[in-house]
Amino acid sequence: MAETTNDIKNGSVLNLNGQLWTVVKFQHVKPGKGPAFVRTTIKNVLSGKQVERTFNAGMKVDFETVDNRNLQFSYRDGDNFVFMDMQTYDQVSIPSSMLGDQAQYLVEGTDCVISFHDGTPLSVQLPASVMLKVTETEPGVQGNRSNAGTKPATVETGAEIQVPLFVKTGEIVKVDTRDGSYLGRETR
Repeated sequence: MAETTNDIKNGSVLNLNGQLWTVVKFQHVKPGKGPAFVRTTIKNVLSGKQVERTFNAGMKVDFETVDNRNLQFSYRDGDNFVFMDMQTYDQVSIPSSMLGDQAQYLVEGTDCVISFHDGTPLSVQLPASVMLKVTETEPGVQGNRSNAGTKPATVETGAEIQVPLFVKTGEIVKVDTRDGSYLGRETR
């Protein structure tokens, strides 16, 4: 459906030259002289590349509908990750390349938001943080130092993260899925 640049909002998906772009930021500008325009920051849905783009006000652009669905991670099948729609029990296979580094924080039963366009998966969004069990870490040794220390720990998915010295093997830790940083631990 063709609409104009006046309808652009954050999160809108535009079809520009056959590629899908998500609007990250936009600003309608009405200068004192000259015509109005829309300044945007857009992100390519497939590659993740961000660019600045300016449109003339009132210019026609093609908006696309993207279907965001909550799916639960079931299991890994070779190079693919299989997700299940918990309402319809349909299974969707997502290539590991679409998940990138986030794959190392994915455990069975994790609810994710997957964006689809015309039935084709475009992106996978994990929750901001996940709870993972520490499977291996060395005992922390308190030494003479002025700042808090960290040590490497391997979690149940095989990812290695940095944790404080007091974390022990077998504990459950909260991990940020965007950068793999330690956020806390589960206390009982």
